[in-house]
Amino acid sequence: MRVAPEKQKLAENIYLILAGIFIASLVSCNLIFQKFFTWSPFGLYTFEISVGILPYPITFLVTDLISEVYGAKRADRVVLAGLFASVFVLGVVSLADVATATSWSPVSDAVFSNVFGLTKVSVGASMAAYLVAQFIDIRIFHFWKRVTKGRHLWLRNNFSTMTSQFVDTCVILLLLCSAGVIDWKLFSGLLLSGFLFKAIVALLDTPFLYIGTFALQRLFGLKEAEEVDF
Repeated sequence: MRVAPEKQKLAENIYLILAGIFIASLVSCNLIFQKFFTWSPFGLYTFEISVGILPYPITFLVTDLISEVYGAKRADRVVLAGLFASVFVLGVVSLADVATATSWSPVSDAVFSNVFGLTKVSVGASMAAYLVAQFIDIRIFHFWKRVTKGRHLWLRNNFSTMTSQFVDTCVILLLLCSAGVIDWKLFSGLLLSGFLFKAIVALLDTPFLYIGTFALQRLFGLKEAEEVDF
């Protein structure tokens, strides 16, 4: 649906803000992934996961929101923008890693390399997993949108996100284990913890998707299943 002329600029600005949140979440995942922590909600299960997983589910929430309101093509553009942003950050980190620290530098060469040295491996693995998972997410989301004729947003949100999150977790762990970054004996435990955590977050973010979708549909005067065109 073509939005009213006076709201076209607003539609563009909100799209850019969502794209910015997506890219910031994606890049931060790759920079902080080396720290791992445990989490035991109600003592039912102990998760062993990377802190890089914390902002990552936001990327799927954002692409689902963009897919629902702006359409698959604009969601694909954000995914590609995230890829270019990751490559750019990889170049910046690589350049900073080879630059020699001064004697008075608060962060020495050894410390910097220890924290960011694996970023190149991480970004490479992340980009491969990210591209596969995000494109799967967008296509499954729109497949169920067509099948349900625009109804049951919760179904396409959770089905697409959980499927793509499993693919993402599996692919990135396979690549990191193959590269020697993570020991193979940790693979199954990290896969289970990573996927369960992402699945829980996918369920928890469903209300936020409904709120965001409802707000934008009212703002732009969209009916159910209609998409913004500007």
